[in-house]
Amino acid sequence: MIGVGEIGGVLARGLLRLGYPVFPITRGMSLSDAASELDDPLAVFVAVAEPDLHSVLGMMPDAWRDRVVLLQNELLPRDWEQYGYRKPTVISIWFEKKPGQDAKVLLTSPVFGPRADLVVDALQAVGIPARAVNNADDMLFELVRKNVYILTTNIAGLECRGTVAELWGHHRKLATAVADDVMDIQDWLTGQENDRRRLIDGMAEAVAGDPEHKCMGRSAPARLERALAVADEADLSVPKLREIHAQA
Repeated sequence: MIGVGEIGGVLARGLLRLGYPVFPITRGMSLSDAASELDDPLAVFVAVAEPDLHSVLGMMPDAWRDRVVLLQNELLPRDWEQYGYRKPTVISIWFEKKPGQDAKVLLTSPVFGPRADLVVDALQAVGIPARAVNNADDMLFELVRKNVYILTTNIAGLECRGTVAELWGHHRKLATAVADDVMDIQDWLTGQENDRRRLIDGMAEAVAGDPEHKCMGRSAPARLERALAVADEADLSVPKLREIHAQA
């Protein structure tokens, strides 16, 4: 388990409950040294925060690369493909875990890849619903759906604050304007036109899953900065995101 924060701790607890030993790799530990001692793990969970993902993927020992399980927000195939990973196991996390609190479930978490059944079993062992996804296209939709939800609610929250239910119920024009810009970015990142109506419906389902969820987390400003960096690279106008950035 590379990174043992709140989400990593949930997964570790589930794995331990299933009878698997879990070996934590914390910040400052050498991945190559750990791999020399643990050269044949069943799975390697990468549970670091989004800004640390690329450095970890780049340093991953060869012996571990085909066992990787990824669970970050803002995750898309280009994130792992640029490092030569072909078939990682990927989960879209739809539960929230804060210090001192039980996990709060929004939706069932979808999982795809060689170790999907292990991940599903581990989460179910601690009472968190999860399901295996049958193909890469369905998982890509799930990843984009999560990105649209978290980026839209976080970035719109910089303007309106409040809960996701308040955003969706009282600031729908703002939410849809932000979502349109976010989906422009997701289309460019995935190299395809994603089904926008289905994505909006999926976001609405997530809002209903936890109406009192706060829009703006601590990472909202950083998410906006990352989104605008991609928009600049892709030469996308994303007018609402730029307006919110200017106001912030």
